[in-house]
Amino acid sequence: MGNFFNELSDILFLDIETASQEEAFEALPPRLKEEWIKKEKHIQPKEEELEPGSLFFNKAGIYAEFGKVICVGVGYFHFVEDENKLEFRTKSYGEEQEYDTLTGFVELLQRKKWILCAHNGKEFDFPYLSRRILINRIPLPEPLQIAGKKPWEVRHLDTLELWKFGDYKHYTRLELLAAIFDIPTSKEGIDGSHVNEAYYHEKDLEKIREYCLRDVLVTAQIYLAFQGLPPDLEIEIVNKDLE
Repeated sequence: MGNFFNELSDILFLDIETASQEEAFEALPPRLKEEWIKKEKHIQPKEEELEPGSLFFNKAGIYAEFGKVICVGVGYFHFVEDENKLEFRTKSYGEEQEYDTLTGFVELLQRKKWILCAHNGKEFDFPYLSRRILINRIPLPEPLQIAGKKPWEVRHLDTLELWKFGDYKHYTRLELLAAIFDIPTSKEGIDGSHVNEAYYHEKDLEKIREYCLRDVLVTAQIYLAFQGLPPDLEIEIVNKDLE
């Protein structure tokens, strides 16, 4: 079992929290305003006539062109052989400026040959991070460089994809997987739909960082469940933010 846990240490579990690029649509540069209005026409309910820009606060954060990364949570397993103990070491990157948040995360990616794992990571987290890193004029780190690579050369894992078992039309929320595997919820006091409000109105980045790390832990526990490990497996959580 120790060998299996040692192999786990190469997997970097992650989750990101995003917000709209500005608190209000009116604060966008003119060119982005024009582009958002075009985007909005594709996402607004067809039966409703909405004021241009009215969807910006609630919807812009999910699009890398109109949003920004406000927190990256990461975690990896570390097996302490002499104590026969499994640790899950977590850290969050969430600075006032997105550039600083992404720079810290990129530095971590450059430390070793990580395998990246996230829930719906291939559809959201990995491409969103890649786009925002480039928008901030930061060189794209190797684990996120997928252009020209063969599928088996891309070191990305996705717990949503693993759960699909080839079913292309099936989407399963992280919270549903946590529920069926009897893993404690990460949605305590906040979920993804409240992040923009917590960031701009409550000015509570710390709450967002804590929520982000809870999602990282749930993703890691779900991955362990996929390996057939028992739910009562003892794991010591080590939060590197507190050191």
